Amino acid sequence: MALGKYSRVDGRRSTTNYCSTATLVAFVALCLVGVWMMTSSSVVPVQNSDVSTQETKDEVKQQVVESNDSDTRQFEDSSGDLTDDAKKGDGVSFTQDEKNPNPQDNPAVPEKPSENGPEEKQEKPEEKLINEEENKPEDGSTNEAENGENKSGDGEGDSKTEDANSDSGETKTDGGESIADGQGDSEGGSVEKKSELDDSEKKSEENSFETKDGDKVDGQIEEKVEQNENKDSEQNSGERKEDSEAKEQVSNEVFPSGAMSELLNETTTQNGAFLTQAAESKKEKESQQTVYSWKVCNVTAGPDYIPCLDNLQAIKSLPSTKHYEHRERHCPNEPPTCLVSLPEGYKRPIEWPTSRDKIWYYNVPHTKLAEIKGHQNWVKVSGEFLTFPGGGTQFKNGALHYIEFIEESMPDIAWGKRSRVVLDVGCGVASFGGYLFDKDVLTMSFAPKDEHEAQVQFALERGIPGISAVMGTKRLPFPAMVFDVVHCARCRVPWHIEGGKLLLELNRVLRPGGFFVWSATPVYQKLADDVAIWNAMTELMKSMCWELVVIKRDVVNRVAAAIYKKPTSNDCYEKRSQNEPPICADSEDANAAWNVPLQACMHKVPVDASKRGSQWPELWPARLDKTPYWLTSSQVGVYGRAAPEDFTADYEHWKRVVAQSYLNGIGISWSSVRNVMDMRAVYGGFAAALRDLNVWVMNVVSIDSPDTLPIIYERGLFGIYHNWCESFNTYPRSYDLLHADHIFSKTKKKCNLVAVIAEADRILRPEGKLIVRDDVETLGQVENMLRSMHWEIRMTYSKEKEGLLCAQKTMWRPKEMETIKSAIA
Repeated sequence: MALGKYSRVDGRRSTTNYCSTATLVAFVALCLVGVWMMTSSSVVPVQNSDVSTQETKDEVKQQVVESNDSDTRQFEDSSGDLTDDAKKGDGVSFTQDEKNPNPQDNPAVPEKPSENGPEEKQEKPEEKLINEEENKPEDGSTNEAENGENKSGDGEGDSKTEDANSDSGETKTDGGESIADGQGDSEGGSVEKKSELDDSEKKSEENSFETKDGDKVDGQIEEKVEQNENKDSEQNSGERKEDSEAKEQVSNEVFPSGAMSELLNETTTQNGAFLTQAAESKKEKESQQTVYSWKVCNVTAGPDYIPCLDNLQAIKSLPSTKHYEHRERHCPNEPPTCLVSLPEGYKRPIEWPTSRDKIWYYNVPHTKLAEIKGHQNWVKVSGEFLTFPGGGTQFKNGALHYIEFIEESMPDIAWGKRSRVVLDVGCGVASFGGYLFDKDVLTMSFAPKDEHEAQVQFALERGIPGISAVMGTKRLPFPAMVFDVVHCARCRVPWHIEGGKLLLELNRVLRPGGFFVWSATPVYQKLADDVAIWNAMTELMKSMCWELVVIKRDVVNRVAAAIYKKPTSNDCYEKRSQNEPPICADSEDANAAWNVPLQACMHKVPVDASKRGSQWPELWPARLDKTPYWLTSSQVGVYGRAAPEDFTADYEHWKRVVAQSYLNGIGISWSSVRNVMDMRAVYGGFAAALRDLNVWVMNVVSIDSPDTLPIIYERGLFGIYHNWCESFNTYPRSYDLLHADHIFSKTKKKCNLVAVIAEADRILRPEGKLIVRDDVETLGQVENMLRSMHWEIRMTYSKEKEGLLCAQKTMWRPKEMETIKSAIA
């Protein structure tokens, strides 16, 4: 052990014992080699020929050459193996990676030594000779290397060879022991030797990872070698600054600002014949993921199944249906995880605007409405099409004429300017809302399911907004004071009964100063029932302080419309002789709308100038991007900034994402997109960014999310409250595109994610698109489920634990069936 401990000293003392003529010649040759090594900076210990074998020589030769070459080519050979995380460490943004996804194809090798280069580390010839002697092993053996074997071949400086000797790895001796290349000590060597080795490695590591301007990359490999010229250095510094800013923006948006074609190239880059550990692990994890087995829902409603409206078991147990309780939501205890079947002969829907006039018959194969309302021009059967002449019960000669008639009767309505968001009660096939698009007006149309067979389904197939809902026992799923106009054209709602509960619900959702347009038979007919209803309505309207501003007759359609205006102050309420209907208590929240029972009371009108509802919004379209006046800097927004800043930042964010990525980069043909749903709308920024497209967006605000829906309405958009643990009030195959921004990761904490994905499949049309932005873990789960449903995954992208997925639904349906007992008659 003592000899082993002091092997370096003993090696030097024993050198003179070998001084013979042969060794003298060898020593002279060694000196010549040392002189050459001083110029080539190669320090390789000499090996005793009587101990080593030719195999060891060849092995050392190969490793020395590879070691010398490795430093000169390290930036070329390793960059192709970089993972995304490694690239992040380089401070190079995704945009930069797009420009050069494979940096090894354009290596930048410096021709001159760097500032901290070999000149500072060169040794004197005497020191090199001493080092050679010191590096001999205890037994006198040395690692011999011939002159030609030590050439680096690239003319690089001394530090390259030193780095190669210290970092090039390990070589096994004949005995199988591992020794460091360029070192004579074994693992049991002296502590002093080990310290020197550590220092050498440390210096080599510093030189390998230190950049031109002194910045160090923490354990990462740079994609480009620094340039020595000052001009290049300044340019690289500027690029790093820009890349850092771009990286921050990309991290926030989860989506690159560059062309999507480059993104796809980047995400599919291969690493030669070798898989990365990430790829291997991902493949294994995918193979271990849950295998989903889908079945078709066996239900009475068949292809038109809406789980919360077709719970026949719950409907049968209702004590009464006189308030339309059977048309309200009755969700099953467990949301279904089966897939809804397709109608036989289903085809890809006709695109807007042609779809407003005709649709494929087999997509909505119902003729009852055509038989009942054909004479009123609601819908007609024409060969393989269902056609829509644009009529309705109160406007047989076309909705457009009727719309213009209303504006002529009350010019203050000003379609598409003052009046932007409309609620159409008892909409029929929604031709009124369909033709209001020509006036730049959005209409939320609703009617009960199956009251007139498939009326809302017709509307959605035509590309017109609509939901299945009813004026029953509960509030509508909208905030207070959000609709500019409420319309009822013979909607058959008994507004005047039970203290006017139903009309008071319209009062809740109508803006102060907004209009109620009523064109039903009591307005213009003199039959006994009509006269009685008119008298009751007149009394009720007066007590509610709604002003009858005009009654005008439409000579073309032979109907008349009564237009009322909601007050903008509380003066009238205070002057009433009787408090009927009563004013709601101050503790009553007018915005509470999810499963809240109706009450026969009125909420006061806000008069404080800083309160929502006290002022009319900006005229359209100025209101779209203007911050609502009632958002103040003292309020904290959803993302943690002051509310006005939050609103603006959200809008700017979605404008960038839509313009730079969604419109051109993810393979969506927007001409085929009409009905869009934002499953997790915040301020409506996504919908606002799509303004110039021929689409409408249903903004959904989850009931457990911040209540930002009033802001969405304030900017001239519309939406609805919803609980994604339940089904949505729409027919299957309603939407062309679903946008799911971090909704699945939030929902899976409280719901069955499989059921939520099944619901997304239900409401999306075949060949419709789903855009998912979420954390990588959730994205993987969603992708696995979509693939199991035979969806086509169009694109995936991930960065910094966030990701994006775009998928397209197919026509595939399972062959097995699952009976939903609650939905069987």
